[in-house]
Parts: sequence; C-alpha cells; structure tokens
Amino acid sequence: MRTHASFQLIGDRSHQCDATATYTHDGARAYALCDGIGSTDAVRDWTRTATRQLARAAALRADAETGLRTVYEAYAAEPNRQDKYARYDLPAACAVVAVTAPGKPLTVAWCGDARAYILTPHGTVQRLTADHNRRRVFQGNRNIITSCLGATETDEERKALYGHPAIESLTRAMENCRLLLASDGAYEPLEDSARNLADYLTGTPNEAARDFTTSAIAHAGTYADNATTLVADLTARTG
Repeated sequence: MRTHASFQLIGDRSHQCDATATYTHDGARAYALCDGIGSTDAVRDWTRTATRQLARAAALRADAETGLRTVYEAYAAEPNRQDKYARYDLPAACAVVAVTAPGKPLTVAWCGDARAYILTPHGTVQRLTADHNRRRVFQGNRNIITSCLGATETDEERKALYGHPAIESLTRAMENCRLLLASDGAYEPLEDSARNLADYLTGTPNEAARDFTTSAIAHAGTYADNATTLVADLTARTG
C-alpha cells in the first residue's frame, strides 16, 4: 500500500504555484512542500524546480535542516539576487521539508508559513512548525511573510529584524504517526472556521490528502488560495 500522497487545488488563483516532491536515498526519505509567492508562469515553474531540489538535497543528507540550508544558500548566492532591488522581482516560496531515516529521529525544517503537523495514533494533531510571518512577530498581517526560500538574508539578519532565524528546524523521536505538510491555503480555511484537523486526516494517505484539500477550498469563503497537502504514514521502525 502506498504510504504517502499529495493533492492540490488551484482555488481562485490564476496559476497553481504550490508544489510537492519526495525523494529517497539510502533509506532516507524527504517530503517537501513549497508555496510559491505570486501567481505567474515563472513562479509556478521555479517553485516546482525548487521543491524537487529541496527534496533531493534533504534526502541525500538525511537531514531536513541541512538540506534546506543547502538549497536556500544556493539561491541566495545567485548574482541577480545580490541586487537589493532586482531580488524582489525574482521567484520565491515558503518551504517546509521533513526527513525520515531508519534508526534516526524525524527532522523538520522550514522558512515561511507552510506547515508541518503530526497526527498521533491517539488522534491528536500536533503542529510542528511556527509561521514566519508578521502575525507571529508583530501581531500583524499573517499574509506578510518574514522568511522564504529565495531570500538572501542570513539567520542573524533575520533575527535582528524579526526575532527568528531565516530557517528553523526541529528533531522529534520517531513514532507511528501520520505526517501532514500543508500550504496556508490548505490549513487556514479549516483553522479559521475552527475545524478539527484530525477529522480530515482519516483513511488512506490519498483519501486524507484529497479530503483535507477539498474541505479547505469548501471553507475558504469569498476567495480560495492555492491549497496543497502532502500526507505520509511514518513508522518508528523504518521511518
């Protein structure tokens, strides 16, 4: 039986600029989700490429943070991104990646407001990430992010501005659980309408990803963003 699946809907946007990817190397598996900023052909194509690069880098290193930093730093070093004006016209995305490997803990890393959750065997949903946006920092607009893939600022520069590094990460002991990665267009409508996220994570990974995403669009109100989820069943023995 397939242990992971993703599903996405375009919502009311002109382009689908979310993307997911998985990559496996020597038993380590990376699950990645990126939420492109903007709605153009260039953002869509860049985000798809960046998500694949992120999954591959994280799996090859068997670590989410190291993988994300590798891709973040590669984009930050691009000559066009050194121009303090031109850089804001270049594609960027919120990113979250999780990595499992046999005998190792789960690692998660992120920049932006794409999220990772765990559904425990007891049916409890636990959020693993903390959003990089102005709501977190200044109690301001949640739609204004404070870090992303494609930015050039270092951890220290981000801390000076917003009190958090460019990239955050966590390590968690492996257990039998269900991993959820979600773009803001997927989790915000359900969170805003006080829904229990666990109710949308039942069945197979494919059923859960589809139900979560379609329910988000159904509860989005007057405007639906791109909505994307990736669901994976993890085991303590194999990752």
